[in-house]
Amino acid sequence: MSDLLAGGSPDSYNASSIQVLEDMEHVRLRPGMYIGGKDERALHHMVAEIIDNSMDEAVAGHATWIEVELHANGHVTVRDNGRGIPIGPHPKDPSKSALEIVFCTLNAGGKFSGDSYATSGGLHGVGSSVVNALSDHLRVEVAQNKELFAMEFSRGVPQGKLEKIGAAPNRRGTSVTFHPDAEIFGALQLKPGRLFKMARSKAYLFSGVEIRWKTEIDDNETPLAATFKFPGGLSDYLAETLGGSTTYAEAPFAGTVSFVEKFGVPGKVEWAINWTPARDGFIQSYCNTVPTPEGGTHEAGFWSAILKGIKAYGDLTNNRKAGNITREDLTAGGCALVSCFIREPEFVGQTKDRLATVDAQRMVDAAVRDHFDNWLAADTKSAGAILDFLILRSEERLRRKQEKETARKTATKKLRLPGKLTDCTNKTRQGTELFIVEGDSAGGSGKGARDRKTQALLPLKGKILNVLGAASNKLTTNQEISDLCEALGVGMGSRFNLDDLRYDKIIIMTDADVDGAHIASLLMTFFFTQMRPMIDAGHLYLACPPLYRLTQGARRVYVSDEAEKNRVLEKGLGGKGKIDLQRFKGLGEMDAADLKSTTMDPATRKLIRVTVADEEPGETSDLVERLMGKKPELRFAYIQENARFVEELDV
Repeated sequence: MSDLLAGGSPDSYNASSIQVLEDMEHVRLRPGMYIGGKDERALHHMVAEIIDNSMDEAVAGHATWIEVELHANGHVTVRDNGRGIPIGPHPKDPSKSALEIVFCTLNAGGKFSGDSYATSGGLHGVGSSVVNALSDHLRVEVAQNKELFAMEFSRGVPQGKLEKIGAAPNRRGTSVTFHPDAEIFGALQLKPGRLFKMARSKAYLFSGVEIRWKTEIDDNETPLAATFKFPGGLSDYLAETLGGSTTYAEAPFAGTVSFVEKFGVPGKVEWAINWTPARDGFIQSYCNTVPTPEGGTHEAGFWSAILKGIKAYGDLTNNRKAGNITREDLTAGGCALVSCFIREPEFVGQTKDRLATVDAQRMVDAAVRDHFDNWLAADTKSAGAILDFLILRSEERLRRKQEKETARKTATKKLRLPGKLTDCTNKTRQGTELFIVEGDSAGGSGKGARDRKTQALLPLKGKILNVLGAASNKLTTNQEISDLCEALGVGMGSRFNLDDLRYDKIIIMTDADVDGAHIASLLMTFFFTQMRPMIDAGHLYLACPPLYRLTQGARRVYVSDEAEKNRVLEKGLGGKGKIDLQRFKGLGEMDAADLKSTTMDPATRKLIRVTVADEEPGETSDLVERLMGKKPELRFAYIQENARFVEELDV
């Protein structure tokens, strides 16, 4: 009956129904089993497979450089100066060269026995053959013993035998050039920027290799040529990734441990980590230079060591709150890179997205833990700042958990709000506004000018804390920041949830003078570093209060700066009598009618929406760090670089 439901007759399912696909046919029919699909990620994964083979030669000590070149016709070439793929007849099939076996047979390679490579990027033996099967053209050149050999393929099928094409007295190693098959990938093309980052990351992962990059495709963003070699390894990688961001440790916790020396087995682990308030945390992990975006046992071992180390340091300093820290807290603001080299790694799937080797967790944990304990004890300043930051995160997590567990009595539960907040009466967020104002006097004027239904006010005392220049423990104790978070109904950093925001518009309303501009800058820095999604969603605004009121008879005009005031005085107001000029020293000096008509009434006011427009990724973050961070030398350099523009304005 099941055969009939499937659409065939009872006799149609027999021995002839069983299909046997050759290796290359199976790869082309089911590419997702080998490279994860037919999308852009899978396309670039093909290049990674070939680079990983060259990296294995470098890690094994047989190659010192690798070249990655993207050609104008869409071909890509990967070269190295390693030993070269073996070219002699294969013992099990003397009619074929070992090179042909490698490129045409799944589960064939030089990494299974462990004699050729102590560690390698994979043991599945399918990388080269899968790339070959999914390319409409692939050419391999091997230079050995001062002779050059070549062989070409199309869609996994040899286009001839391995040929000797001449002498190569000054050349050694392997060169693979291939073009992804449009029958598999359609119109997708290899992107210079993505390959550039891939090549650069490999150089960071193994400091002993030089990576040479070339491209004939100019995307106006990616260098046409570059050479990478980073003696500092992951420390250099982390420094470049974080740029000039403020960090809780002056120098990252970084190191390398040999598994041979510690456990008597081939391999090593290298790591670098720091914590920052300037961005969400991340971890990038690798095994044998292969990225593992889904983590695995090496990541688990690393975080286990860090968690046990920070809790032990908390016990050592009699800080009982350290016991509440979890791995979730570590990853909030924790920026980490972990790379391990192990023998015979076990991955989940051919794309190697997740490491499954059980021993990796134990070895990484033990190797990192000892060094982390010593690092914390040697740098108590950094250790204290990191511990304070992590305790803050744990307290935010526990508070958020408690709020979620508290049963809601109504759909709009009553929130614990700061005492000085004058809330609006609307129960939903839509159309509501929160004005953040300087001091109680401004708040008093604002109360009389606001629309009680939709507009709320929160007075802040003085200048808010500069979150980029302050220690993490000050964030937890600062009353203004605490009041602001409670009024908004959200947490900071990774705990920020846009859905919890209580108001539709957050409006910074400060005095129209230098002090007001400084307070506005501090508030925008806070929101940018701790609540960036609020800005991206278009909820943050700046009010535009006037600096002067000019009155002549029955005519009244408000102006925002000195230049506009002078223009009005020259032209006059068109009224009778002397022009009365009043400068508002602060919002508190404005009566409710003035404040409403100029700054708070949606029908007559002007608002500036705060946006982030990065021409390049991280450009705004770098600028905020330079101007508001802990390093005054960066601000001084910025002033020097831009002083000429001020001079030009004065002309």
